Amino acid sequence: MKVFYHQNFDNSQPLTEDLSPLDLKDSIEKTRQALEIAYSGFDNVVETELIDSYIFEINALQKRYTHLTDLAAMQSTEQPKKSYQHSPIRALVSHVFG
Repeated sequence: MKVFYHQNFDNSQPLTEDLSPLDLKDSIEKTRQALEIAYSGFDNVVETELIDSYIFEINALQKRYTHLTDLAAMQSTEQPKKSYQHSPIRALVSHVFG
C-alpha cells in the first residue's frame, strides 16, 4: 500500500511512502535498532520526564522484540523438514537386489 502526500506549495511531485508490511527479519532488525537508540537516549538524558519516557519506550521495545523473536522461532520449527519416505540405504538395497 502506498500513501501519497501532496504539497500545496511549489508544484512539486507528490511524495510517496511505502507502507507495505515488513517481513519478520526486517521487523526484528528495525526493533533491535530502535532498542539501541532508546538505550542510547536513556544513557544521555537528565530530565526526569524524559527518563520515564525512555523507560517506557525501552520496555515496549523489549516486549516487541521478544514477541517477534518468539514468532521467528515458531516459524522455524513449523517449516517442514526434509524427510525421505524411504531411507537412501533402503532405496539402494532395493535397486541392487530388485
